[in-house]
Amino acid sequence: MEENIVKTIDLTKSFKNFKAVKGINLSVKKGRVYGFLGPNGAGKSTTIRMLLGLIKPTGGQVRMFGKDLQKNRMDILKRVGSMVEAPSYYGNLTAYENLQVSAELLELDYKYIDEVLEVVKLTEWKNRQASKFSLGMKQRLGIAQALISKPELLILDEPTNGLDPSGIHEIRGLIKRLPKLYNMTVIISSHNLSEIELVADDIGIINRGNMLFQGTLEELHSKSKSQICIGARDSRRLQDTLDSCGYEYRTEGKDVLLKPRGEDPEEILRQLVLKNNRVFKFVEVQKSLEEIFLDLTEGGEKL
Repeated sequence: MEENIVKTIDLTKSFKNFKAVKGINLSVKKGRVYGFLGPNGAGKSTTIRMLLGLIKPTGGQVRMFGKDLQKNRMDILKRVGSMVEAPSYYGNLTAYENLQVSAELLELDYKYIDEVLEVVKLTEWKNRQASKFSLGMKQRLGIAQALISKPELLILDEPTNGLDPSGIHEIRGLIKRLPKLYNMTVIISSHNLSEIELVADDIGIINRGNMLFQGTLEELHSKSKSQICIGARDSRRLQDTLDSCGYEYRTEGKDVLLKPRGEDPEEILRQLVLKNNRVFKFVEVQKSLEEIFLDLTEGGEKL
């Protein structure tokens, strides 16, 4: 059984009369990339700030490396690197000098600087002022600062925000390399499922402070309910039949998308034919991950 690097127990955070996080139970396994998903305002950043000890929970517990964060804050955070929302850097200093400052603050040897610059592909620009960097290069410098202590856990909050497709591709490739390169566990938060889908081993989906799903992408697919796409010569008769049988459905052009209630698709088709529907299309359709994500976050449904 894989060790949980991060585990939260009924983690809750309230601000006056607003409950931003409502008793969530995160479980992040060692050596994997955990994608923390949810729309803007879902509670992702608040959760990450609690994991980093930047704000105190209203209730519940954060355990990291098997220890209670509140009781072992300094020991735990020495093993964690992070970049929250936007990289922090001195614009008048070069990339190398910025990392020197980080190394000084953390009492680290300078020998790691060239290594992390190589990892984030900034070696060629290490003597250029950070203020002259593109947004993608600044993001990579921020990740280099988080990596310089060779942390066991790296937490990145919306690391691709505002980047163009080229910058997103660079950050994505970097994140995918890190677990193997440093035997590192990575938590990456995002509102973009298509990005997370390409890098994450496991995902958690949060909305309005509630954890809606946690598991692998394969598990998310398997738990989602498929639909049946039906086409008939007389669409009005088809809909009347479905109404009389109490089925939930929606129309999409001339097709009807039906939500099964648990019965075999063959039984549904038999009912339609017995009621004189001339069915020419009857196909089971698996929802895309994007559709599942939207269903969960817009409707607040739990899987």
